Amino acid sequence: MSPSRLPAYLALGVGILSLSFSAIFVRWANAPGIVTSFYRMAIATVLLAWPFYRRAKAKGSLSRRGLRFAVVGGLFFAADLALWASGVVLSGATNPTLLANTAPLWVGLGALIFFQERLKAKFWAGLLLAMTGAAVILGLDSLRAVSFGMGTLFGLLAGIFYGGYFLVTQRGRETLDSLTYFWPAAVSSTCALIILSLALRQPFTGYPVFTYLNFIALGLVPQVFGYLAINHALGRLPASIVAPTMLGQPVVTAILAGPLLGEVLSPWQVVGGLAVLAGVYVVNRSQQRI
Repeated sequence: MSPSRLPAYLALGVGILSLSFSAIFVRWANAPGIVTSFYRMAIATVLLAWPFYRRAKAKGSLSRRGLRFAVVGGLFFAADLALWASGVVLSGATNPTLLANTAPLWVGLGALIFFQERLKAKFWAGLLLAMTGAAVILGLDSLRAVSFGMGTLFGLLAGIFYGGYFLVTQRGRETLDSLTYFWPAAVSSTCALIILSLALRQPFTGYPVFTYLNFIALGLVPQVFGYLAINHALGRLPASIVAPTMLGQPVVTAILAGPLLGEVLSPWQVVGGLAVLAGVYVVNRSQQRI
């Protein structure tokens, strides 16, 4: 490893560790997943408002096309967070987080459908492997309890919406940089989560102090520090290194969930999880342009 790249690798490690705590904070908050997601996005939106304002002012004007994509991307991200956090509340930290990380599969399929991009045989092999692992995990969780199966299914659906977020963001980032895209998307997500919480009559207040501390931690650690660190790494390391390395996030979450949440995976869940990670890794490799 080149010494000049060491800070980028450290940033990547910090980003993965920060994101790995997301599910831990959601479980500790012990609040509805949609409400937890709202606080996560609202806190990040407030913290990054001033940096966004300064960046936008320096640029003079922002692309309307890019802003439209940011608003739509924010809606996809809101759906991703709401489903994933609800899944974590129902099924625990590990399996919904693992299945939410199948996003590269859905990005590839979306690129095929919407952008007419050709997919290699390696992509389809990876998709089959990952879906086999997902089926194993879904089946095992369904046997434990209906709520566990639903929570894991929510994680899988979250991965689909996360993939949609990436596809929309790919277009939005053509005319906006990371911060000027992220902040309008975060505002859009926050508004969508408010509306969804009100529609489902989920309360925003009345929680113990410990819950609010976890809300703050979610906004600070994964949403601000985590994503800023990953963005820093992406600016200095090739995506072919960052993308496969990001597969370490659900692994770290599973490791943390043992001592912090008392979650223990069965051998078959480990096998299914490894199949999912291997499939997503193969998909990542298939999409590299050499």
